[in-house]
Amino acid sequence: MLIKPRFFIIKLRKNFFAILFFVFTVSLLLFSKSNLSAIKSGLTLWATSVVPSLFPFFVATDLLLQTDIVNFFKKIFGPLMKPLFNVNGEGAFGFIMGLISGYPVGAKIACEFREKGICSKAECERLLSFTNNSGPLFIVGTVGISMFGSSTIGILLLVTHVIASLTVGFIFRYWKSYDKSAKRSIKNNISNHVSFNNLGEIISNAILKSSQTIIMIGGFIVIFSSVISILKNSGLVTSPYILSLLEITNGISSIVNLHVKNISFQIVFTAFLLGFGGISIFLQVWSIVSKSDLSIKPYLYGKLLHGVISACYASIAIYLFPFLNFNL
Repeated sequence: MLIKPRFFIIKLRKNFFAILFFVFTVSLLLFSKSNLSAIKSGLTLWATSVVPSLFPFFVATDLLLQTDIVNFFKKIFGPLMKPLFNVNGEGAFGFIMGLISGYPVGAKIACEFREKGICSKAECERLLSFTNNSGPLFIVGTVGISMFGSSTIGILLLVTHVIASLTVGFIFRYWKSYDKSAKRSIKNNISNHVSFNNLGEIISNAILKSSQTIIMIGGFIVIFSSVISILKNSGLVTSPYILSLLEITNGISSIVNLHVKNISFQIVFTAFLLGFGGISIFLQVWSIVSKSDLSIKPYLYGKLLHGVISACYASIAIYLFPFLNFNL
Protein backbone atom coordinates (compact mmCIF):
# COMPACT_ATOMS: atom_id res chain seq x y z
CA MET A 1 0.00 0.00 0.00
CA LEU A 2 1.46 3.30 -1.10
CA ILE A 3 1.56 6.10 1.40
CA LYS A 4 0.96 9.40 -0.26
CA PRO A 5 3.24 12.14 1.00
CA ARG A 6 1.48 15.01 2.70
CA PHE A 7 2.62 18.54 2.20
CA PHE A 8 1.80 21.13 4.81
CA ILE A 9 1.64 24.56 3.27
CA ILE A 10 1.65 27.40 5.74
CA LYS A 11 -0.06 30.49 4.45
CA LEU A 12 2.17 33.24 5.77
CA ARG A 13 -0.37 36.03 5.59
CA LYS A 14 -3.10 34.02 7.27
CA ASN A 15 -0.83 32.66 10.01
CA PHE A 16 1.53 35.62 10.39
CA PHE A 17 0.53 36.50 13.94
CA ALA A 18 0.41 32.84 15.01
CA ILE A 19 3.99 32.41 13.80
CA LEU A 20 5.08 35.70 15.32
CA PHE A 21 3.62 34.92 18.75
CA PHE A 22 5.05 31.39 18.65
CA VAL A 23 8.53 32.75 17.88
CA PHE A 24 8.13 35.25 20.72
CA THR A 25 7.14 32.48 23.14
CA VAL A 26 10.10 30.32 22.15
CA SER A 27 12.42 33.32 22.40
CA LEU A 28 11.22 33.95 25.95
CA LEU A 29 12.46 30.47 26.82
CA LEU A 30 15.73 30.66 24.90
CA PHE A 31 16.68 34.05 26.33
CA SER A 32 15.01 33.60 29.71
CA LYS A 33 17.96 34.89 31.72
CA SER A 34 18.32 38.21 29.89
CA ASN A 35 14.52 38.53 29.55
CA LEU A 36 14.09 38.23 33.30
CA SER A 37 16.43 41.16 33.84
CA ALA A 38 14.71 43.19 31.12
CA ILE A 39 11.26 42.49 32.57
CA LYS A 40 12.41 43.55 36.04
CA SER A 41 13.78 46.78 34.56
CA GLY A 42 10.51 47.38 32.72
CA LEU A 43 8.46 46.81 35.85
CA THR A 44 10.74 49.11 37.83
CA LEU A 45 10.39 51.82 35.18
CA TRP A 46 6.61 51.43 35.24
CA ALA A 47 6.29 51.42 39.05
CA THR A 48 8.76 54.21 39.81
CA SER A 49 8.23 56.54 36.86
CA VAL A 50 5.10 55.87 34.82
CA VAL A 51 2.59 55.22 37.62
CA PRO A 52 3.52 58.24 39.79
CA SER A 53 3.60 60.60 36.80
CA LEU A 54 0.56 59.40 34.82
CA PHE A 55 -1.95 57.75 37.15
CA PRO A 56 -2.88 60.95 39.07
CA PHE A 57 -3.38 62.76 35.76
CA PHE A 58 -5.65 59.98 34.47
CA VAL A 59 -7.83 60.29 37.56
CA ALA A 60 -7.77 64.11 37.49
CA THR A 61 -8.69 64.20 33.80
CA ASP A 62 -11.64 61.87 34.32
CA LEU A 63 -12.86 63.92 37.28
CA LEU A 64 -12.53 67.20 35.35
CA LEU A 65 -14.65 65.79 32.54
CA GLN A 66 -17.49 65.47 35.07
CA THR A 67 -17.42 69.22 35.67
CA ASP A 68 -17.96 72.34 33.58
CA ILE A 69 -14.21 72.83 33.00
CA VAL A 70 -14.45 71.90 29.31
CA ASN A 71 -16.95 74.69 28.69
CA PHE A 72 -14.57 77.06 30.47
CA PHE A 73 -11.80 76.11 28.04
CA LYS A 74 -14.24 76.59 25.18
CA LYS A 75 -14.96 80.17 26.22
CA ILE A 76 -11.29 81.04 26.68
CA PHE A 77 -9.71 79.27 23.70
CA GLY A 78 -12.66 78.93 21.32
CA PRO A 79 -11.62 81.94 19.18
CA LEU A 80 -8.22 80.28 18.56
CA MET A 81 -9.04 76.57 18.21
CA LYS A 82 -11.51 76.84 15.33
CA PRO A 83 -9.49 79.04 12.92
CA LEU A 84 -6.14 77.39 13.72
CA PHE A 85 -7.06 73.71 14.08
CA ASN A 86 -10.68 73.51 12.81
CA VAL A 87 -11.72 72.09 16.19
CA ASN A 88 -14.27 73.41 18.67
CA GLY A 89 -12.98 75.35 21.68
CA GLU A 90 -13.39 72.31 23.93
CA GLY A 91 -10.44 70.77 22.11
CA ALA A 92 -8.11 73.14 24.00
CA PHE A 93 -8.72 71.04 27.12
CA GLY A 94 -7.42 67.95 25.32
CA PHE A 95 -4.38 69.75 23.96
CA ILE A 96 -3.33 71.36 27.26
CA MET A 97 -3.96 68.28 29.41
CA GLY A 98 -2.23 66.06 26.85
CA LEU A 99 0.76 68.39 26.83
CA ILE A 100 1.01 68.63 30.62
CA SER A 101 0.39 64.96 31.34
CA GLY A 102 2.20 63.21 28.49
CA TYR A 103 1.42 60.05 26.53
CA PRO A 104 -1.33 58.75 26.17
CA VAL A 105 -3.57 61.30 27.96
CA GLY A 106 -4.31 63.34 24.82
CA ALA A 107 -5.62 60.29 22.97
CA LYS A 108 -7.67 59.22 25.98
CA ILE A 109 -9.35 62.65 26.13
CA ALA A 110 -10.06 62.64 22.38
CA CYS A 111 -11.84 59.29 22.77
CA GLU A 112 -13.73 60.58 25.84
CA PHE A 113 -14.87 63.59 23.78
CA ARG A 114 -16.16 61.25 21.10
CA GLU A 115 -17.93 59.05 23.64
CA LYS A 116 -19.63 62.04 25.27
CA GLY A 117 -20.46 63.73 21.96
CA ILE A 118 -18.44 66.84 22.83
CA CYS A 119 -16.80 66.95 19.38
CA SER A 120 -17.63 65.38 16.05
CA LYS A 121 -15.80 62.32 14.76
CA ALA A 122 -13.69 64.40 12.35
CA GLU A 123 -12.76 66.86 15.11
CA CYS A 124 -11.75 64.07 17.49
CA GLU A 125 -9.56 62.55 14.80
CA ARG A 126 -7.92 65.94 14.27
CA LEU A 127 -7.31 66.09 18.01
CA LEU A 128 -5.67 62.66 17.86
CA SER A 129 -3.12 63.98 15.38
CA PHE A 130 -1.60 66.61 17.67
CA THR A 131 -2.85 66.44 21.29
CA ASN A 132 -1.08 63.24 22.37
CA ASN A 133 2.36 64.51 23.33
CA SER A 134 5.31 63.86 25.58
CA GLY A 135 5.08 65.64 28.94
CA PRO A 136 7.41 68.50 30.01
CA LEU A 137 8.55 66.63 33.13
CA PHE A 138 9.75 63.74 30.99
CA ILE A 139 11.38 65.93 28.33
CA VAL A 140 13.16 68.41 30.62
CA GLY A 141 13.64 66.28 33.72
CA THR A 142 14.20 62.73 32.48
CA VAL A 143 15.64 63.34 29.00
CA GLY A 144 17.33 66.72 29.40
CA ILE A 145 18.71 66.68 32.93
CA SER A 146 18.95 62.96 33.76
CA MET A 147 20.03 61.57 30.38
CA PHE A 148 21.82 64.43 28.59
CA GLY A 149 22.89 66.13 31.81
CA SER A 150 21.73 69.52 30.51
CA SER A 151 18.58 71.50 31.26
CA THR A 152 19.32 73.62 28.16
CA ILE A 153 18.95 70.56 25.92
CA GLY A 154 15.77 69.64 27.76
CA ILE A 155 14.27 73.10 27.18
CA LEU A 156 15.32 73.01 23.51
CA LEU A 157 13.61 69.64 23.06
CA LEU A 158 10.47 70.85 24.87
CA VAL A 159 10.13 74.05 22.83
CA THR A 160 10.63 72.28 19.50
CA HIS A 161 8.23 69.52 20.61
CA VAL A 162 5.43 71.98 21.43
CA ILE A 163 5.89 74.11 18.31
CA ALA A 164 5.97 71.00 16.13
CA SER A 165 2.76 69.77 17.78
CA LEU A 166 1.03 73.07 16.96
CA THR A 167 2.33 72.83 13.39
CA VAL A 168 0.89 69.33 12.98
CA GLY A 169 -2.43 70.52 14.37
CA PHE A 170 -2.55 73.35 11.83
CA ILE A 171 -1.74 70.96 8.97
CA PHE A 172 -4.43 68.50 10.09
CA ARG A 173 -7.07 71.23 10.21
CA TYR A 174 -7.89 70.05 6.69
CA TRP A 175 -8.45 66.42 7.78
CA LYS A 176 -11.95 65.47 6.56
CA SER A 177 -12.81 69.14 6.15
CA TYR A 178 -15.06 68.08 3.26
CA ASP A 179 -17.19 65.88 5.57
CA LYS A 180 -20.25 68.05 6.15
CA SER A 181 -22.28 65.28 7.80
CA ALA A 182 -19.73 64.97 10.60
CA LYS A 183 -20.27 68.61 11.53
CA ARG A 184 -24.00 68.07 11.89
CA SER A 185 -23.53 65.09 14.22
CA ILE A 186 -22.16 67.09 17.15
CA LYS A 187 -24.02 66.64 20.41
CA ASN A 188 -22.98 69.19 22.98
CA ASN A 189 -23.89 67.07 26.01
CA ILE A 190 -20.99 67.80 28.31
CA SER A 191 -21.84 66.28 31.66
CA ASN A 192 -21.85 68.42 34.74
CA HIS A 193 -23.45 66.16 37.28
CA VAL A 194 -20.87 65.90 40.06
CA SER A 195 -22.21 66.70 43.53
CA PHE A 196 -21.59 65.75 47.16
CA ASN A 197 -24.20 63.02 46.79
CA ASN A 198 -22.36 61.13 44.04
CA LEU A 199 -18.79 62.31 44.68
CA GLY A 200 -17.67 58.94 46.07
CA GLU A 201 -19.07 57.05 43.10
CA ILE A 202 -17.47 59.41 40.58
CA ILE A 203 -14.06 59.18 42.26
CA SER A 204 -14.32 55.38 42.43
CA ASN A 205 -15.21 55.14 38.73
CA ALA A 206 -12.35 57.46 37.83
CA ILE A 207 -9.88 55.34 39.81
CA LEU A 208 -11.13 52.09 38.26
CA LYS A 209 -10.94 53.43 34.69
CA SER A 210 -7.51 54.94 35.30
CA SER A 211 -6.26 51.70 36.88
CA GLN A 212 -7.20 49.75 33.75
CA THR A 213 -5.33 52.21 31.56
CA ILE A 214 -2.19 52.31 33.73
CA ILE A 215 -2.06 48.49 33.96
CA MET A 216 -2.38 48.29 30.18
CA ILE A 217 0.55 50.69 29.80
CA GLY A 218 2.59 48.60 32.25
CA GLY A 219 1.91 45.51 30.19
CA PHE A 220 3.14 47.18 27.02
CA ILE A 221 6.32 48.35 28.76
CA VAL A 222 7.07 44.82 30.01
CA ILE A 223 6.40 43.20 26.63
CA PHE A 224 8.52 45.69 24.70
CA SER A 225 11.32 45.42 27.25
CA SER A 226 11.33 41.69 26.47
CA VAL A 227 11.21 42.26 22.71
CA ILE A 228 14.15 44.68 22.82
CA SER A 229 16.12 42.25 24.97
CA ILE A 230 15.43 39.36 22.55
CA LEU A 231 16.41 41.40 19.51
CA LYS A 232 19.64 42.51 21.18
CA ASN A 233 20.73 39.11 22.48
CA SER A 234 19.75 37.22 19.36
CA GLY A 235 21.79 39.57 17.20
CA LEU A 236 18.85 40.16 14.86
CA VAL A 237 18.90 43.89 15.52
CA THR A 238 21.90 45.58 17.09
CA SER A 239 21.50 49.18 15.94
CA PRO A 240 20.32 51.36 18.86
CA TYR A 241 18.66 53.72 16.37
CA ILE A 242 16.35 50.98 15.12
CA LEU A 243 15.68 49.61 18.61
CA SER A 244 14.86 53.12 19.85
CA LEU A 245 11.83 53.17 17.54
CA LEU A 246 10.22 50.41 19.61
CA GLU A 247 10.10 52.02 23.05
CA ILE A 248 10.83 55.69 23.70
CA THR A 249 12.36 55.69 27.21
CA ASN A 250 14.83 52.85 26.71
CA GLY A 251 15.40 54.06 23.16
CA ILE A 252 16.43 57.58 24.08
CA SER A 253 18.62 56.24 26.89
CA SER A 254 20.49 53.99 24.45
CA ILE A 255 20.97 56.87 22.00
CA VAL A 256 22.29 59.24 24.67
CA ASN A 257 24.73 56.61 25.97
CA LEU A 258 26.40 56.25 22.58
CA HIS A 259 29.97 57.57 22.75
CA VAL A 260 29.98 59.96 19.80
CA LYS A 261 31.36 63.43 19.20
CA ASN A 262 28.35 64.59 17.18
CA ILE A 263 26.01 65.21 20.11
CA SER A 264 23.86 67.49 17.94
CA PHE A 265 22.74 64.45 15.91
CA GLN A 266 21.74 62.70 19.15
CA ILE A 267 19.67 65.74 20.11
CA VAL A 268 17.99 65.92 16.71
CA PHE A 269 17.23 62.18 16.69
CA THR A 270 15.87 62.44 20.25
CA ALA A 271 13.59 65.26 19.08
CA PHE A 272 12.26 62.88 16.41
CA LEU A 273 11.70 60.09 18.94
CA LEU A 274 9.84 62.42 21.33
CA GLY A 275 7.55 63.51 18.50
CA PHE A 276 7.01 60.04 17.04
CA GLY A 277 6.55 58.36 20.41
CA GLY A 278 7.62 54.86 19.40
CA ILE A 279 5.73 51.71 18.43
CA SER A 280 4.95 50.83 22.06
CA ILE A 281 3.02 54.09 22.59
CA PHE A 282 1.39 53.72 19.19
CA LEU A 283 -0.03 50.33 20.25
CA GLN A 284 -1.11 51.78 23.61
CA VAL A 285 -3.03 54.53 21.81
CA TRP A 286 -4.45 52.03 19.32
CA SER A 287 -5.82 49.93 22.17
CA ILE A 288 -7.59 53.04 23.49
CA VAL A 289 -8.83 54.27 20.10
CA SER A 290 -10.08 50.80 19.08
CA LYS A 291 -12.83 51.09 21.68
CA SER A 292 -14.29 54.05 19.75
CA ASP A 293 -15.27 54.62 16.12
CA LEU A 294 -12.26 56.88 15.52
CA SER A 295 -9.64 56.04 12.90
CA ILE A 296 -6.06 55.47 14.03
CA LYS A 297 -4.70 56.87 10.74
CA PRO A 298 -4.58 60.57 11.73
CA TYR A 299 -2.69 59.62 14.89
CA LEU A 300 -0.11 57.56 12.96
CA TYR A 301 0.37 60.18 10.24
CA GLY A 302 0.40 62.97 12.79
CA LYS A 303 3.08 61.38 14.99
CA LEU A 304 5.35 60.59 12.04
CA LEU A 305 4.97 64.18 10.89
CA HIS A 306 5.48 65.44 14.45
CA GLY A 307 8.76 63.54 14.71
CA VAL A 308 10.10 64.85 11.39
CA ILE A 309 9.08 68.46 12.10
CA SER A 310 10.53 68.33 15.64
CA ALA A 311 13.84 67.09 14.24
CA CYS A 312 13.84 69.87 11.63
CA TYR A 313 13.10 72.55 14.25
CA ALA A 314 15.84 71.20 16.52
CA SER A 315 18.34 71.23 13.62
CA ILE A 316 17.43 74.82 12.75
CA ALA A 317 17.76 75.93 16.38
CA ILE A 318 21.18 74.30 16.76
CA TYR A 319 22.33 75.91 13.50
CA LEU A 320 21.05 79.39 14.37
CA PHE A 321 22.16 79.48 18.01
CA PRO A 322 25.80 78.43 18.55
CA PHE A 323 25.35 77.93 22.31
CA LEU A 324 23.04 74.98 21.52
CA ASN A 325 25.86 73.15 19.70
CA PHE A 326 27.23 70.62 22.17
CA ASN A 327 29.49 68.75 19.74
CA LEU A 328 32.84 67.74 21.18
